Amino acid sequence: MVTVASTIRDERPCTDEVVALYDAVGWTAYTDDPAALTASIAGSHSVLTARDAAGRLLGLVRTISDGVTVVYVQDVLVVPSAHRLGIGGALLDAVLRRYEGIRQTVLLTDAEPGQRAFYESRGFIEVHDVEPRPLRSFVLLR
Repeated sequence: MVTVASTIRDERPCTDEVVALYDAVGWTAYTDDPAALTASIAGSHSVLTARDAAGRLLGLVRTISDGVTVVYVQDVLVVPSAHRLGIGGALLDAVLRRYEGIRQTVLLTDAEPGQRAFYESRGFIEVHDVEPRPLRSFVLLR
């Protein structure tokens, strides 16, 4: 497994880099409006990036938070050519360290194979599996 901790930075990448990254993973709902994507990055509580030795953007994680009681992990994405190298895990681990004193860390993700195992490996639990009482999660997509 590749260690990328030394390449993880707290930064807001430029619009072209962000659009290319989101396009690479097929998140066209974001890239259809580059100005809105740029504004969402600028308005995030934190944005951490992973870059290769040449400075190419490999991945990004961004959060929305009040900084005290809750943090929402909005996006975790890695270019497909760098999947399975530990980059997504390193990015998520960096976020979890940054917000370790916060009571609620929340995220919403696709129901793709492997997603559950990845997030459970970092201590996340699907809301219906929370003990002693399951939780409910609601979303309104437009």
